[in-house]
Amino acid sequence: MQGVGFSSFVSQPDSELELLEGAVQIARIGYPGLEARGASAALDRLAEPLLGLGLRRLGPPAQARALADHLYLSMGFRGNAEAYSDPDNSFINAVMARKTGIPITLAIVYIEVARRLGIRARGVGFPGHFLVRIDDEQETVIVDPFFRGDVLDRDALVELLQRMAPRMTLRDEMLDPVSIRQIMARMLMNLRGVYAARGDIGRLLAVLDHLIDLIPEAADEVRDRGFICARLGARRWAAADLRHYVEALPHAGDAAEVRRTIAMLEAKPALWH
Repeated sequence: MQGVGFSSFVSQPDSELELLEGAVQIARIGYPGLEARGASAALDRLAEPLLGLGLRRLGPPAQARALADHLYLSMGFRGNAEAYSDPDNSFINAVMARKTGIPITLAIVYIEVARRLGIRARGVGFPGHFLVRIDDEQETVIVDPFFRGDVLDRDALVELLQRMAPRMTLRDEMLDPVSIRQIMARMLMNLRGVYAARGDIGRLLAVLDHLIDLIPEAADEVRDRGFICARLGARRWAAADLRHYVEALPHAGDAAEVRRTIAMLEAKPALWH
């Protein structure tokens, strides 16, 4: 997919989106020109030692144990608790090279290796901490890709939720699999927070562009992009985004402030066209 831009990629039907290609598209924010085939080949090599073990014929608990032993004990993958906000934790090529990442990117590694072995593994958008589920017709296990691929029973899930979102109560739907589009959105939201905290306006703008391409109805992201464009002197683009926001959410709590900003932008000659 080297020749396909992000907007073209996400314009495809959900059924045609592929997880690894989505992760590579996002990684190009930090690594322009990154090729999907390099990441795919690295994952092929990572899965190769397990190919002849017949793991697809085992149940989910045994599959999870085999994947955890290989990825975390033998290959040394781990969660990057020391530098959690490092943007490289969100880029699949860096995660593969450094063998460290955040829950969602380690989950992608886990899912992609599992797929190569015929194991049905999918992402779970658990509040505050991305997880993986492995299931077949009889059984489901929930795996924490950040902590050694540990299998989490219900008590462990309750404890995790108490740490991540203390006001929430565990519900079965929190363990439902999420779509590739939802995984990409969560990755981008993570990067949005990282670049906003770092004051990296250029890459923050790229993340907002991606989020808007991915979720065209994301009004807050359109507003934020408008304010960034205003800071950069792109008044016409800024006003267009901010008008879009107030038209979509005319009664938003900040609508009056946004309208004042639009008036100021339109009162001055545009520097960028």
